[in-house]
Parts: sequence; structure tokens; C-alpha cells
Amino acid sequence: MVRKIPLLLFVLCSCMAMAVQSQDMPDMWTRNSSNHTHPGLKWFSEAKFGLFIHWGLYAQLAGKWNDSSYYGSGEWIMQRAKAPAAAYAQVASSFNPVKFDAEAWVKTAKASGFKYIVITAKHHEGFSMYDSKVTEFDIMDATPYKKDPMKALSVACRQQGIPFGFYYSQFLDWHEPNGGGNNWDFDPQQKDYLAYYRSKSIPQLKELLTNYGPLGLVWFDMPGGLTKAQTQQLTDTLRRLQPGCLFSSRIGHELGDYRDFGDSEVPPVPIPGAWESIYTHNDSWGYIRHDLNFKSPASLIRLLSNVASKGGNLLLNVGPDGDGAWPAASIQYLQAVGKWLLVYGESIYGTTWGLIPAQPWGVTTSKPGKLFLHVWQAPDSRRLRVPGLTAKIRSVKIAGNNTPLTWQQLPEETIIRLPVTLPDTRNTVLIVEYKGIQPDLSQLRTQTISSDYPSAEIPAVWAIFNGRATPKLFTYSHYFGDWKHENCATGLRQPEDALVFPLEVQNAGDYRVILDYACEPDSAGQQGVVTVGGQQLPFLSLATGKYNSHAPMQFIQHAVGIIHLDQTGKHNLTVKPVAGNNKELCRLRKIILQPVK
Repeated sequence: MVRKIPLLLFVLCSCMAMAVQSQDMPDMWTRNSSNHTHPGLKWFSEAKFGLFIHWGLYAQLAGKWNDSSYYGSGEWIMQRAKAPAAAYAQVASSFNPVKFDAEAWVKTAKASGFKYIVITAKHHEGFSMYDSKVTEFDIMDATPYKKDPMKALSVACRQQGIPFGFYYSQFLDWHEPNGGGNNWDFDPQQKDYLAYYRSKSIPQLKELLTNYGPLGLVWFDMPGGLTKAQTQQLTDTLRRLQPGCLFSSRIGHELGDYRDFGDSEVPPVPIPGAWESIYTHNDSWGYIRHDLNFKSPASLIRLLSNVASKGGNLLLNVGPDGDGAWPAASIQYLQAVGKWLLVYGESIYGTTWGLIPAQPWGVTTSKPGKLFLHVWQAPDSRRLRVPGLTAKIRSVKIAGNNTPLTWQQLPEETIIRLPVTLPDTRNTVLIVEYKGIQPDLSQLRTQTISSDYPSAEIPAVWAIFNGRATPKLFTYSHYFGDWKHENCATGLRQPEDALVFPLEVQNAGDYRVILDYACEPDSAGQQGVVTVGGQQLPFLSLATGKYNSHAPMQFIQHAVGIIHLDQTGKHNLTVKPVAGNNKELCRLRKIILQPVK
């Protein structure tokens, strides 16, 4: 779908992986955050939950070309199969989505809790899903359908009060000789990208911004072929048509109004400004008949609350089939999310990031005078400990049924007494109302360790970095389109290159220490040591596999031993090499501490 060209992606990840010290750690993710002040960002930032729809000729193919089945991103099937442009264009002759119902689509979206809708007007295949006068390779001229579904959908969204936007692939176009990407039909040395922009891309963008009423946004994808000055000129030209329309960051050259992270990426820390995380409901953005790996309602609810806890929006994709019908599982599961939002929507819509960082029990979101605790996992003791909640509390209650809860405020934390059962095991939200000022501790890196939970997982990027240790982002996929984004601690070569993890131990006892890391074969066998509470756990790093831009990153969960903590309170856990050399100890993703019971 919206995946980057491998080279561009590699360059992007390399840039994002620049070394920073721990006190500046959030800058690794904020350096590309939008600082624009477009008035449309108010509704966008409050919406929190958007629907992405990938729909095109690839939906008719449903993941199959010439008797070969494809997995991953179905909208890339033309490129993956190296299908000739002329042969691929013939798919349009059988594309007749008679089950498309714009009003039903929007009603389903509203019932699922979505606050805006974005749909593909033209994806990389080059086919226009609207009535374009620029080309005959569109749904009106090339298919038996002979209707403009984008017109109907824009009207339905406007009638039901949903901001509407178009996805548009401005550079990649595998149908056009001068478009980016198709090098199997057309000689790349002969391409004139500016001619493509002049003849198709820019005229079509003008059509979309002229003929479909007020748009909430245009979701650009795959910038290329233009300098920053040319992109600025394009942006200025389009803004004159609809000054109120937002432009996504993938217009290129940091000229967008808000930032989109990589496919299936959530930043590990709160990010200022307006931004989106983009996910698809199953494994493909475009419809694939044999892709039935749908995310459950529980996983979607937690994903949405996690993104909101970092201050962003979740743009979640559905891929309708060639007839214009949504997968049954998408309708069922998304409406289950909508029912959860009917009860707990106050904790998502219009919120900012949580003032308390992620805890073993879940995450937080905020509004003025309110802190929302998203409880994914209740503690065994039913005593929910919230470190740093020191504002004067007025009330604590369960959202939805307003059941009041008792609490105890201590100098450095608040303890809330939970009932034996909670209304929703997927995510029950507690509303804490307070007066005065609650400190913003969202950047606090101290991790709570308690025997109340099966384990505590501490991201490596939460560490205090010493010496040449530095965080770095690694992006890879196990199969086409399955993008993974792992933030690891790297540069552990000398004893002074140490990672220090501040811990708040709530229960004395034994804890198993597990290191989750990747290790190149050439670096395996390096001596490391974990130190905490005066105890040392020596270990040798284990090989997990070679990583490069074409190979997935492999991780191991290496149990290095058990520590005994007989004192509650603050401790520091340190990971470092024992002896210095030029080989890296490992690329640490996280530390897992499991109470021994």
C-alpha cells in the first residue's frame, strides 16, 4: 500500500537513526513532527480515529494474477507480478462493483466510531476510481459500472457530518510511461517525470479539489520527481483551490500539515503536533480473498488507546472487494470497537497524550482536569498504583457506569482500589478528576516492577544512554508489506557504553531477567553483564541472524538469570559489555522482568 520504495525507506530509516543522548531521546521521533498551524488541524487532532479505504482494480484481482496467489499488500500486485500495463488495464473490463453503497459504508463507519474517511482516488496502479476527464483509464470510462463512487461517497459523508478525504499517489503510476515505478514496461532512462506531473498528476489533483465539495484532507503518497521548490509550488497551487484542506506529510520535503508515520508504526514516546499511525485491519491494504488475519476487537481497542496515549490519530484501513462489499469480519469487529467507544469515547476523542507514561496495567490519555486510565490488565491485588499522580484528586470512577472508586494519595503515587471484576477486560477506563496542576510525566522513564503482573516489559529506548550507546530505528518486513519498526539500543561496545534502566520496585522477591535482542553472527559470543541491587548476571550474546535492508530482523528472548530484590523502592538495572572491543554486544529491544512465583 503506502510502503516506501526500498531505497527511500532505507535512507529515511538511516536518517531517523542518528545518535542522540538519553535526555534528548524524544527528539529522535519529534525532529520531523509538523509545526504547522493550519486551522484544520483542530478537528483533525480531536478526531483520533480515521477510516482508510483502499479500493481499486486490485480488489477485483483479490490477490491473484495468472493463477499465482500473492500475499502481503494486494494493491502492489501489478508491481509484484510485473504485470504488463496493457494486460493489467484489461482488468477494468470486469470491474463492476454493484454492491457498493455509499450510505451504508458511511453508516458502518459511524457505527464503528470513525471520525473521518480517506479513500484511494488513484493508487500506484494508475487507475482512477472517479470520473476523471484527464484519462480514460478510470471507473467511468473503462468499466461497465459507469458511475462515480467517489461522488456518492463524498455526498454521503457530507450528509452524515464526516470529514472526507482522498488518497492520491502523486508520483508512482505504473500505467503511465512517464509515471514513477514501472521499469518493466517503460525504460526509466526515457521517463519525463515533470511531463507526467503536468499531464496527469496535477490536473487530477485539481479535479479532486474542485469537483467533490470541501475536503478534509488529501493523503499524498510516494513523493518523487520534484524538488522542494517544485513541491512548494504544487502545494501553493492546490491550496488556492481549497485553503481549508489538510495535506499529509507524504507530499514530501516536510511541506505537509501533519505527519504520517511508517506503515504499522507507533512512536514509543508522546509526539507533539498532529500525526497519524496507519494500520490495516488484516495483513493487506487492498483486498485479498485469502487474507483472513483480522485484528480482534481487543487488539484494535488497545491499539487505538495506545496511539491516543502518544498524542496521535489511528488511521485504520479496510479493503473492500471487487463487488464493493466490506469483509464481514471488518464490519463485525469494527462495530465492536464502535460499541466500546460509545461507552469510553470520552477517553479517546479530543484527548491529548497521557500525563503518566505506560504502566504494566495499561496507558493514559488526558483532558484538562481529567486523567483517563486505560486498564488493559488489572493487578492481582486489585490495588492499581499510578506513579506520579500527585494532583489533588476530586473523584475516581469507572467510565460508562460512573461507579465511584476509593483511592489513597501518597507523596509519589496514588493507589486506586479496584473491584473484583471490571466491566471490560479488553480495556476498562477509569476517570480521575482533579483540581490544580498534574505534572506532565509522559517522558518519565522509570518502570514499575510488581509481582501483581505476569511481567514488566521495558523498552530499551527508555534507558539512560551512556558512552556511545544510542537508540536506533530498524525497519524491515518478514514478507511483502508486513512492515516492522523496532527501536533498539545500539553501540554497546565498551564497558562505558552502558544502559541504565530506572526501576520502581513495588514488591520484594525474585525476578527473572530476560533480554530481548537481535545479534549479528559476527558479534555473537560477546560477554555482557546485567547488574541490579548489587547482583550481577553475566551472559554471552547469542546470534540471531544477519540483518540488512532485504532481510528481516530476528530477535531472541534470552533469559540470563534470576535476581532477588529484598528492598522495595528505586533501583537501577544496568546492561553493558564486560570487555571493550569493536564488536557490538547486541541490539537490545527491551528488557523483560518476570516475577518468580
